Amino acid sequence: MSHKAVHYVTKSASAAAGSIGTAAAAAASAVAAVTVAASIVLSPVPDAASRMDGVHADLQRAVELNQITAEQAEKFEAKLAGRILGEA
Repeated sequence: MSHKAVHYVTKSASAAAGSIGTAAAAAASAVAAVTVAASIVLSPVPDAASRMDGVHADLQRAVELNQITAEQAEKFEAKLAGRILGEA
């Protein structure tokens, strides 16, 4: 077999192996995404007080990062409290 033919076969085999590796990585990534989605969907819904604690913590973090003002956080938290606690 000529040097060019050996080079071509080697290069083609490497490309095929790379494609298989890429496909395997994509499949593993898809499986991981499905697993995370299933855990979120199947996890129990937190009670209203826990949800409000999370909302408060998220809004406090946004205020600390200067993404919103403290007044905006208070108004939004009150609005969400009405909706979340109204469901309970």
